[in-house]
Amino acid sequence: MNIIAWLVLGLIAGAIAKAIYPGHQGGGILGTILLGIIGAFIGGSLGVFFTTGTLALTAPTLSITGIIVAVIGAIIAVFLWNLLNRGSTV
Repeated sequence: MNIIAWLVLGLIAGAIAKAIYPGHQGGGILGTILLGIIGAFIGGSLGVFFTTGTLALTAPTLSITGIIVAVIGAIIAVFLWNLLNRGSTV
């Protein structure tokens, strides 16, 4: 998949995940794209693991099911990001 499709998938997945996940998440548009791309890798890898039983670092395609898998992965990424940053907030 080319870089523009990765950015579009990351933006869509990150924005939907931030809208679904409760609470305030900072980071702006770049943080949203980055968490969305990381989430796409998490979701794609988990999808491959659950369907084939092998662990492979992959990401979904730019389709409806790919966006759903990427959003699920992005929600996991936002959750992990909030766990990491919970102790550093004052």
